[in-house]
Order: sequence, then structure tokens, then C-alpha cells
Amino acid sequence: MSQKYKHLFGPVPSRRFNRSLGVDLTPFKTCCFDCIFCQLGKTLNLTNTRKEYVSTKEIKYELDDWFEKDGQADYITMAGSGEPTLHTDIGEIISHIKAKSCIPVAVLTNGYLLQNNEVRKSLLKADTVKISLSAWDNSSLQLINRPYDTNFDALVEGEVSFAKEYKGTLWLEVFLMEGINSDPEQVKQIAKYAQQISPNKIQLNTSVRPTAEACAKKVSYEKLKTLSEIFTPNAEIIADFIISETPKFIADENAIYEMLLRRPCTLKQISDVFGMHLNEVAKYTGKLQKDGKIKTIRQYDETYYSASKDF
Repeated sequence: MSQKYKHLFGPVPSRRFNRSLGVDLTPFKTCCFDCIFCQLGKTLNLTNTRKEYVSTKEIKYELDDWFEKDGQADYITMAGSGEPTLHTDIGEIISHIKAKSCIPVAVLTNGYLLQNNEVRKSLLKADTVKISLSAWDNSSLQLINRPYDTNFDALVEGEVSFAKEYKGTLWLEVFLMEGINSDPEQVKQIAKYAQQISPNKIQLNTSVRPTAEACAKKVSYEKLKTLSEIFTPNAEIIADFIISETPKFIADENAIYEMLLRRPCTLKQISDVFGMHLNEVAKYTGKLQKDGKIKTIRQYDETYYSASKDF
């Protein structure tokens, strides 16, 4: 994306949505959860207060500008650096996109605010909604997700209610970590609640990028495969994203930096997103590092590049 936007980012690589244009509806790390596995680090503003965190008018203007100047993506995704359902106008923004474009809309939410009837109603026009469930009771919810207020039953009830009302595609992500929620008996408890929600698809994820807390350890693929069979139907293991065709947008130093502000990536992942040779990517990341704009993080024998937030 050559044009700099305040609230749009990407299109970025997505394991679920190929090239996804992100719409960021909150300031950085504003969330009702403070998950130990979050790839963006610890939550800075832990809240369950809904309001117009960023200007709805500005978001609509940026979307209209993007539709006119680019408009190439596989999905438009309500996601980014915080919990999108905290924004009171998320439904209005989804409706605006649907009126302007045929690109499907996805919402990535932790699901906690689905206990609110207005939140559930606001997401009904989305084509795909991804919700989460990685705990099985109040204690595990507090350990894993560290919510603003702990109420596991309300989380499940909200997700069950939404699943009954929603006519689009509903995905449930279960994030597993070694030694925390990867014991088969723990996963059986999660699977029991997942069956109550009855999503179209259940996806198992684990720590493949740097996380907020070092204790959030990766579960091996082999173990995930075994655990996937506990779910009915069997859960899907989310593989690393694959970009299926050459992207139709041009990279520059700013575009790479803006993407790394949202999520850490390897050189290969940056290369896949922008259709660039690895050597070309290395030149950009080398300059960004020299300027102090990005830093490297080593995890699971991979080097990730992440934007320096203090720059």
C-alpha cells in the first residue's frame, strides 16, 4: 500500500484469508483480554468499555480512498492491534464496506463481548466471524486470557447465542500452549464447550511467533494432530499462510514498516506478501534496522522482524 493510512493496513498475509486488508478500530493494544500468547505483546489498555475509539468518519474516508486507488484484496478484516468489537460503530463500518464493495468482510474477535446483544447484532452482516475459546473454566480463562473481568460462563453463552443468530461462516480458534492447556483432559473440556457453540469450523493454533509471555510455548504439530481428533468434527490445524498468487501491490520501506507495526514477520513472509525477492526484502529490512525502526526477535529457530514501537 503506497498511500499511508491511519486505520487501514496491508493487505497483509493471513493464514485464513490470503491477502487481507486490515481495518484497525482501536488504539494499539486496547482490549478486554490480556492474552499470554498475544503476538503484539501485553495489553496497554485493558477495558470492556465500548466507544468510538477512532473516528468512524475517518475510517470510511480511508476505505473509500482505498477502493478508488487500489481495491485489491481477498478479504477486508476487522482486526489489528486491539479488540474490534470495542468500537461502537463496527456494524456501521461493516455495512459501509458491503455497500461499496463485493470483497467479503471478516471479523476477528476474542468473542468476550458477544454476551452483549448490540455487539452480536453488529456482526450479523459480516461474511466470516472468527471467535476464540482456549479455556474451560474461570481459572483457566484468568491464566490464559487475563480478561478485564472473569466470567467464563458469560463468554460461552455469548458465543453460543451468536452462533444461533449468525447466518455467515463461523470459525472457532482454540489456541493451545504446551504445559498450559495442551493436556488431553483439558482439551476435552474445551471441546465440550466447542460442541455447544457448534461453529462451521474449529481451528487449532499455537505459538509460532513471539508471544507476550515466555511461558506460552509451542505445541508440536504431531501433538496438535492428536489433539485435533478430540473435537467433533475434527479440528483443523492452522498451517503457515501461503500466498497463492503474486500480489497486486507494490512494496516500499514504509509499507513494510507499517505491516511490521501490526505483526512480526520473517523475511520469507514479507517476501510472500509483496512478491519480492528475498535479497530485495533484506535491503529494506537492513535499512529499517539501521534506522532503529525495526528489531529482530529469535523464536523457534526463526528470525522475526518487529517494528520498534518507541520510534
